[in-house]
Amino acid sequence: MANEVATFGAGCFWCLEAALNELEGVHSALSGYMGGHTAAPDYQSVCSGQTGHAEVVQVSYDRERISFAELCQVFFALHDPTQLNRQGNDIGSQYRSVIFYHSGSQQQQAEAFISELNQAGLFDAAIVTELSPASTFYPAEAYHQGYYRQNLQQGYCHWIITPKLQKFRQQFLAQLKQRPS
Repeated sequence: MANEVATFGAGCFWCLEAALNELEGVHSALSGYMGGHTAAPDYQSVCSGQTGHAEVVQVSYDRERISFAELCQVFFALHDPTQLNRQGNDIGSQYRSVIFYHSGSQQQQAEAFISELNQAGLFDAAIVTELSPASTFYPAEAYHQGYYRQNLQQGYCHWIITPKLQKFRQQFLAQLKQRPS
């Protein structure tokens, strides 16, 4: 087994965590915070926008079963990477589109992937996803882990995340751990 780590920020971490945990080859996807300037941030301080952290999902995966490039495909399919410091109604640098790379290879692959997406013109505007070296990962509070699965009827989960996950499952059906019947 060849374990690797990747860290992505795509706005609110609940949707990205739920999707990544469904992929074959992903051992775990944990919600948390990265990229800020204060130690031991919590949800309230990150949401204030004062810590500099982004809401992220850190993924532990088996690179022999799923590649970093495949994780990037999912990441870019689940959010709008052309919005600077926001995703929908969530506004602030804590909701920025960001890839925190853990190696030079991840950095190069992410740069190439962004270049390909921009050249293909798949989005109405240029991609503004930040690429930064990984720093300390702070896991989010326990109630954020698996939040979507535990709160399916909560308004944000029901109206925002569920439709995104349905589209994700159709697009990445062959890569899911369990295929819907």
